Amino acid sequence: MGSEPSSNPIWTTQTVLSTLPHPPEENSASPVPFFHLLERLKTTKREGWRRFGIEKGESISDHMYRMSIMTMLAPPSLASQLNLPRCMKMALIHDMAESLVGDITPRDKVSKAEKARREAEVMEYISKTLLSGVPGGMLTGQEVLDVFNEYEENKTLDAQFVHDIDKMELLLQMVEYERSLGTDLSEFCHVAERLQLPETKEWAATVLKERETLWKEKKANGHSG
Repeated sequence: MGSEPSSNPIWTTQTVLSTLPHPPEENSASPVPFFHLLERLKTTKREGWRRFGIEKGESISDHMYRMSIMTMLAPPSLASQLNLPRCMKMALIHDMAESLVGDITPRDKVSKAEKARREAEVMEYISKTLLSGVPGGMLTGQEVLDVFNEYEENKTLDAQFVHDIDKMELLLQMVEYERSLGTDLSEFCHVAERLQLPETKEWAATVLKERETLWKEKKANGHSG
């Protein structure tokens, strides 16, 4: 018996590229096509907030920029064990695949394995098709891929730190939106329980304490949450 055509064709990088009005030039010796692709990180919003009516929220690059700054302020007890320049690169690279994959959330019903497959495919495209012929200063196409894979594997201390920073940045943004919009975003508080390192857990405790004070004040002023 022949198989019926799938109603959900396999996601590919090339399928997405074919929908772009100006897809990047491939196999160039110039980094400019890659620079243009990065613009999509500036204009693609982090989707998790949209369910709460936050339509003009942070972009993916907003998120990664603050993460990169946070890595540079690692507590001394942790900083001495880290390769901080690599951590900063990792913060700026870890969501780079979302330039074509988009920001997938659990509501999208895409499995973790499929999400990982899509992101790995895009990172291969970036490193091998956009950057393989580009001479690097501090970064080459292969290093982009190596740093991304290290983050995904989450085995090194550098990767574990940046995973924690990813979650810490979300917690900060959660409280900041609650302050400015008055929206209860307690759904995201569980992220603090997934932190791996004592130093970042301490940062998270400080943020959650701020949040507790914030909502006490709001309730005292008649805000129901």
